[in-house]
Amino acid sequence: MTMSLASLQEARRALDTPLFADLAGDAQVSFEFFPPKTERMEEQLWETFQTLEPFNPRFVSVTYGAGGSTRERTHGTVARIAKDSNVPAAAHLTCVAATKDEIAEVARNYWEAGVRHIVALRGDPPEIGQKFVPHPNGYASAADLVAGLKDVAPFEISVAAYPEMHPEALSPAADIDNLKRKLDAGATRAITQFFFSPEVFFRFCDAAAAAGISAEIVPGILPVSNVSQARKFAQACGATIPDWMDRLFEGLDDHPASRQLIAATISAEMCRRLYAGGVRNFHFYTLNRAELSFAICHLLGLRAQGAR
Repeated sequence: MTMSLASLQEARRALDTPLFADLAGDAQVSFEFFPPKTERMEEQLWETFQTLEPFNPRFVSVTYGAGGSTRERTHGTVARIAKDSNVPAAAHLTCVAATKDEIAEVARNYWEAGVRHIVALRGDPPEIGQKFVPHPNGYASAADLVAGLKDVAPFEISVAAYPEMHPEALSPAADIDNLKRKLDAGATRAITQFFFSPEVFFRFCDAAAAAGISAEIVPGILPVSNVSQARKFAQACGATIPDWMDRLFEGLDDHPASRQLIAATISAEMCRRLYAGGVRNFHFYTLNRAELSFAICHLLGLRAQGAR
């Protein structure tokens, strides 16, 4: 992503003035949730959604467990958002342990429930460390899934991108080729896996553009307050957690409020640097909690409309 003159001016302003002073409020955001397993978790999810809803997100998405283990909960959550709010709801769909006919049925049910946006993923094997094996009557890749969904209905489709390379990819170039196949099959945009360095994102966008990709690439932001949990996520998706982040969280196990403040500071600073580089769309992995994402959105110049 080559910086424009406006971006360079913004970068200079970020250096010369207080970091978050008087941002224009022209960023747009989206949020990701995971389906609740209990009634209490469902209450928490809905409270989180209602807290973040006043930022007028472009969409909110709900993840989907391997092998369809959370299929009904995902559908229920997405359908409720579609029915009870004006926020566009996106449902995750994967290729794992499902036939093409089963996936088509799930997709048709979403369309009938008013859902027009799918996040299409190959999906991870049910057991960590296993190799992905397509269902004999299923889709072999996310690109094939995208094409199949387009045959079901004219969905808006988002796909995943990996700024630090998918763990199974043969090379960064091969990984970008795979992303291009997904977009060429009919996807609208790519949402990246999380990362902790703006340069990682900008280098990836430059490489994607050089490969002929012109579709929108949205940075996925994971505000981290639990480093050990983030390390597990990172191991699964090929992301790097810098040593300095580990050191920053040392000694805070018994200080949850301070952990939250530091987590918000780290993520907000990275988002500010992305903003200075021209990024205006951000996707937050909320882990079904509102506080960190809310604080970062506010720092980015957004205001919760109608919030008290």
